Amino acid sequence: QVQLVESGGGLVQPGGSLRLSCAASGMISSINAMGWYRQVPGKQRELVATISRSGTTHSVDSVKGRFTISRDSAKNTVYLQMNSVKPEDTAAYYCNAQSNYPWSGYNYWGQGTQVTVSS
Repeated sequence: QVQLVESGGGLVQPGGSLRLSCAASGMISSINAMGWYRQVPGKQRELVATISRSGTTHSVDSVKGRFTISRDSAKNTVYLQMNSVKPEDTAAYYCNAQSNYPWSGYNYWGQGTQVTVSS
């Protein structure tokens, strides 16, 4: 199995910055890609950004130029650097790992970390 632990959420003012971290443990070698999703109450969880095993990154249009996904392979940790945050970025942010275990495409999720953008 894969375990994911997020940290770094909190309250931030509009225009400010925040960095989320996601530490992975367990069957690291089974992970093909990792990413960040977010969810607000009453809405579906939505993709924010992903990073593949090869390091290819992808982010959705609403965060391009503001959020950056990166990783430290030595620490098995993925980061989401959030700059120029807006009130609409307020959500619970979840770390995701796409794994080959127990079957191809299996998704692991962290417990979530709340980000609130407010003055």
